[in-house]
Amino acid sequence: MTDRILIIDFGSQVTQLIARRVREIGVYCEIVPFHAAAKALAAERPSAIILSGGPASVTGAESPRAPDAVFTLGVPVLGICYGEQVMCAQLGGEVAAAKEREFGPATLEVKEPCPLFEGVWEPGSRQPVWMSHGDRVVRLPPGFRVVAVSDNAPFAAIADDERRFY
Repeated sequence: MTDRILIIDFGSQVTQLIARRVREIGVYCEIVPFHAAAKALAAERPSAIILSGGPASVTGAESPRAPDAVFTLGVPVLGICYGEQVMCAQLGGEVAAAKEREFGPATLEVKEPCPLFEGVWEPGSRQPVWMSHGDRVVRLPPGFRVVAVSDNAPFAAIADDERRFY
């Protein structure tokens, strides 16, 4: 089977850049809008899923959600920004408005080892990143742990190693 990553797009400005990076490492990927994701998942099982960022607030009643199948397929899932927040909201965590919006350069402090960072970032290191959000995770879903923080996001990077959700 050829590796195939499905990127579920929630309206991020950088979804195409994410896809380009995935393709540059030689992995086939497709982008589908969130409202077409259930159909795409039913048609073919991906090797992994990326949940993009987006402009909506997970706290809104009509905010976009990932199909439940994303979390039951048994494949790795990477949630980026809104993608992390929607994963947490759907799996039993909590998301709320941050006291301060975080937009622009930030520093991510790696707290614990994580397969996501293996060979890239070591625990204790501080990494320059780009943040763009007004909400933040305030309670983790069962099974998750904190692997990195920023000044405004105490759950900036999280991991459920058993299910391979990051």
